[in-house]
Amino acid sequence: MAGALQVLNALDAAKTQWYHFTAIVIAGMGFFTDAYDLFCISLVTKLMGRIYYHVEGSGKPGSLPPNVSAAVNGVALCGTLAGQLFFGWLGDKLGRKKVYGITLILMVVCSIGCGLSLGHSPSAVMATLCFFRFWLGFGIGGDYPLSATIMSEYSNKKTRGGFIAAVFAMQGFGILGGGVFAIIVSWAFNSRYDAPPYEVDPLGSTVPQADYVWRIVLMFGAIPAALTYYWRMKMPETARFTALVAKNAKQAAADMSKVLQTDIEAEPQKLEKMAAPGSSFGLFSNEFLKRHGLHLLGTSSTWLLLDIAFYSQNLFQKDIFSAIGWIPAAKTMNAVQEVFWIARAQTLIALCSTVPGYWFTVFLIDRMGRFSIQLMGFFFMTVFMFAIAIPYNHWTHKENRIGFVSMYSLTFFFANFGPNATTFVVPAEIFPARLRSTCHGISAAAGKLGAIIGAFGFLYLSQSPDKNKTEAGYPPGIGVKNSLLVLGVVNLLGLLFTFLVPEPKGKSLEELSGENEEDDNNDDSRG
Repeated sequence: MAGALQVLNALDAAKTQWYHFTAIVIAGMGFFTDAYDLFCISLVTKLMGRIYYHVEGSGKPGSLPPNVSAAVNGVALCGTLAGQLFFGWLGDKLGRKKVYGITLILMVVCSIGCGLSLGHSPSAVMATLCFFRFWLGFGIGGDYPLSATIMSEYSNKKTRGGFIAAVFAMQGFGILGGGVFAIIVSWAFNSRYDAPPYEVDPLGSTVPQADYVWRIVLMFGAIPAALTYYWRMKMPETARFTALVAKNAKQAAADMSKVLQTDIEAEPQKLEKMAAPGSSFGLFSNEFLKRHGLHLLGTSSTWLLLDIAFYSQNLFQKDIFSAIGWIPAAKTMNAVQEVFWIARAQTLIALCSTVPGYWFTVFLIDRMGRFSIQLMGFFFMTVFMFAIAIPYNHWTHKENRIGFVSMYSLTFFFANFGPNATTFVVPAEIFPARLRSTCHGISAAAGKLGAIIGAFGFLYLSQSPDKNKTEAGYPPGIGVKNSLLVLGVVNLLGLLFTFLVPEPKGKSLEELSGENEEDDNNDDSRG
């Protein structure tokens, strides 16, 4: 059946060639934009607090109220979760390519909309921003299952893991790009519109032009997305969707003959055999539950647990850096300088640990295997998180800052040379073609639920237990130390749930999903 189709065998056995790299860049630029858009908001929230929530006579610069901060940081994640489920399902119904263009258009329009958020009052500006951030997230959500599925279905079986991981690795460059661009913009504005620190002149420390800084940073995300639209529309539909889902062997063979530059036989007769009774069980069937239920639980739970830890660290890096003194006290800087220092800190972390971690995965995933990398990643994330949390007071001393940042960087390194990459790769490999995008979307949505828990939960949990030391408007929490201990336990659970996930290394997609078995057992088809 599927494995015997010449067009799929040709893809599985194809040598690495130019079209593979083209597909990585086209899909990867979408992921660059996704990461840029999701993480750049954390660079400018403190600036928005100064601009819109300045309190006359206060010893500290204005900051976003807890509900506003939670909404601004979290609304895109909620949109992403919804987009992953919706576009994942749609990708299996309409085809990967058709839906791919819709997500990009949405991202471009909403990135621009975020920068144009207007209103007569702070609450109106924030409400408009949240509206566009939600729909931006919705478009980003669609990119997850579609990019992974397209790259998976285009790849050969020997290097498939590395190719899918390379698409995801563009996320590292997106985070890095956001930091670098924010540094450039804040440096340019600070040079042009010099202002005194907050402690010298509270009102004068935020120049009117600072309002353009956050808008420019958010709008820039539209550019890489717009640049890749044309190339996305030129990509043919994947052969696996065309043959196995749309049942058009002739079109699949024609498309891949052009891509692989070789003659491929259509074999419509083999395709007819695939329509045997029982070969098209649905997502909510007992057959799916029996064959792939534990796999879906494994991919969803590990992604959920990983993202609780990953997003709580990433979205609130700036707070952790401030707590240990790596970013100067807010009152000693003007508004634009604060953006510069936050962006500088996040860029250094991205450069030293985030980006290298992704590329270690790319180069080693098809040698070590997905399971080994994920297990190793969760193990070291647990170790380093506890190593930071247990002697946390030791790391807050000025002379120990470098040690703290090193340990913190290592948790990021092993997140990316570990479960942050593998949780994206595996769901695109182990499910049947007709449900692949949907199941990846469900797994990714579980991850975003974890991100929401991490982002919202850490915001409140990390507050000091002493109500006199909490940030304005927040109830007392359990403190940074105890929050990091909780994250250590979360990483340990991720390690345990990894045992539910199979190893896809070196196998064809049809072999992994059980679709090959349909040919051998037409009376008991295994779709």
